Amino acid sequence: MSSAVKTQSYICRMVEKETKGWGDTLPALERLAHRYSIPFWTMNNIRIGRAKTVEGGIMRRVKLAYLDMCERQLKNLQHELELEGGDTADDLDADLLAEVQSLAAKVTQAKKGIRA
Repeated sequence: MSSAVKTQSYICRMVEKETKGWGDTLPALERLAHRYSIPFWTMNNIRIGRAKTVEGGIMRRVKLAYLDMCERQLKNLQHELELEGGDTADDLDADLLAEVQSLAAKVTQAKKGIRA
């Protein structure tokens, strides 16, 4: 898989998670571009397949942004599980919470590996 296709996949998944509804694709892309300091048109051209190659620095920034988004989602899920576990804690909730914490640790390690 080429770097452009892999980066396109990251951007498309990020936009999918950020989109709030029909017609929100470009505003979602603008929010992501602003949040992660990646130029809007660069992200858009990669997303629509216009960019045939992607510079290593942009690919690295997009991957870090994707991992940051994953980390945010895991923190939200962890918070929800902690709230659920407070009322009626059972083994399933504890197992899910442990798995989410494990995934969060893996994402953090991946981010450190990219930054190094």
